Amino acid sequence: MRNFILAFQHVLAMFGATVLVPLLTGLNPGVALFTAGVGTLIFHLITGGKVPVFLGSSFAFIAGILAVKAIPGLGIAHATGAFMGVGVVYILMAALVYFVGPDKVKKVFPPIVTGPIIIVIGLILAPVAVGMAADHWAVAIITMAAVILTGIVAKGFFRFIPIITGVIVGYLAAMAFGLVDMTLVAEAAWLRLPEFMAPKFSLQAFSIIVPIALVTMIEHIGDITTNGAVVGKNFFDEPGLHRTLLGDGIATAFAGILGGPANTTYGENTGVLAVTKNYNPHILELAAVIALLLSFVGKFGALIQTIPPAVMGGVSFILFGMIASIGVKTLVDSGPDLSNLRNSSVVFIILITGIMGILGENNPLIINITTQASFSGLSLAAALGIVLNLVIGLLPIREAEADPIHETAGTQVPVPAKKINEN
Repeated sequence: MRNFILAFQHVLAMFGATVLVPLLTGLNPGVALFTAGVGTLIFHLITGGKVPVFLGSSFAFIAGILAVKAIPGLGIAHATGAFMGVGVVYILMAALVYFVGPDKVKKVFPPIVTGPIIIVIGLILAPVAVGMAADHWAVAIITMAAVILTGIVAKGFFRFIPIITGVIVGYLAAMAFGLVDMTLVAEAAWLRLPEFMAPKFSLQAFSIIVPIALVTMIEHIGDITTNGAVVGKNFFDEPGLHRTLLGDGIATAFAGILGGPANTTYGENTGVLAVTKNYNPHILELAAVIALLLSFVGKFGALIQTIPPAVMGGVSFILFGMIASIGVKTLVDSGPDLSNLRNSSVVFIILITGIMGILGENNPLIINITTQASFSGLSLAAALGIVLNLVIGLLPIREAEADPIHETAGTQVPVPAKKINEN
């Protein structure tokens, strides 16, 4: 029962965003929930159950899906068919990473790069939390207070379920303010079959959807880095970045076969890990099974949709803030001399470029790949940070710049992994 409650907490964290993608694109929410659950199990199978990750619907492909739908003669089934091409791209990249080796991959991602990237992941999600919380600030603040107090003051098992506690308290507060409408629950059927859809294939749809994978792979690397920083392990080494990429890619291809949205690693669930300090991957696997089963329960999906945005905004405030805090800790623990322009330039380029992603379409820092795929925000920040760090590492060091611990931005000592109880 204890593990079930912990797993259900992860389901709550990912549910809203995973269902929102199909609601915005016309895909079936039940299928999205089903493919997220099965996709997560596929990921854990391929990674040996070593990475506490949940895969949910990817927002990065929304524009591509809508673009394919708008083309005469094509439809949403052609977009899901293109997800199989995305899966192939991930598989090819996984093979490349495998042959290159983890040591070379790690050199590309020292703490001076990964720390700011993790900070950006948390900060660029902040407007989403603020937007939801602004729906009713009183309810959002009550929810946040419940999460924080539970995590700090509660004892025993309750200390591990601050998210569920916050959602329950926030929901009750929302009911008191008259913000809960149970009409959807009353109208929903108890049991339903997800409306699976066979994929269709078009080169034009592939040309629109597949290039987006170049962006999402960088985001995947950032999320796996964040997850490892929270847990205190280097997942680039074990089970290996090639396995996490392979798991994500095959899960996305599977989703496309059944008519679901592309999958991606979820920052919300990483935030739950950071808050609860429970890193057992089996909890995430159980969460995947729960999500899979709930895809057949219509009334549960309707009940979750009655949770007011302010409640989830309050929870997200905590989750996204914890991610940013982990990034700060990663950077501080590595001990770089930020008065040295070699180090600070990598940090501020990543932070400024990444945070500009908050501006969305008004962001002037965008590199277009196609009309639907572009590098901006997190993906552009990560790419620039990686390249800049490698280039600076090749430049000669003046004697005045020499640092006995951190001689260049590219040769920083990695943060030692801390022993963490996974039970």
